[in-house]
Amino acid sequence: MLDAAAIAVTTGAASNVLAYLLQGRADVLRTRISAIFRRGNVQEESHALRALDEHIEALEHRRVSQTEVTAQWSGMLTAFLTAYPEARVDIEALRSATPSGTKTVNIGSQQNHGRGTFIGGDNHGTIRVDGQEGK
Repeated sequence: MLDAAAIAVTTGAASNVLAYLLQGRADVLRTRISAIFRRGNVQEESHALRALDEHIEALEHRRVSQTEVTAQWSGMLTAFLTAYPEARVDIEALRSATPSGTKTVNIGSQQNHGRGTFIGGDNHGTIRVDGQEGK
């Protein structure tokens, strides 16, 4: 059984998992999760990275709430820390490594119709390189 301080560490780290996901920083998070779960075995690391990918997709399609993601990561990190107490250093590092920057990401989907490059929003119609309006 973990003490209250260890539970606080895993809960804080789980909150930061969500923060990284909401800020579109899954690449950085993947590295941190891999470092934590590498202290276990290959299957545990693979399971954690697969769970991360599933949460990214589930958040994007609004199939899971932010509270559920945090609770699931808290449970995973708590169970892992119980089995591998030496992982506490890496979990504490994740807890104190709040994603930097003020980038806000709206997780959702985008609808595009017509021809052209579509970045950052919905676009309906035609975009022509020559600057002329499409018919």
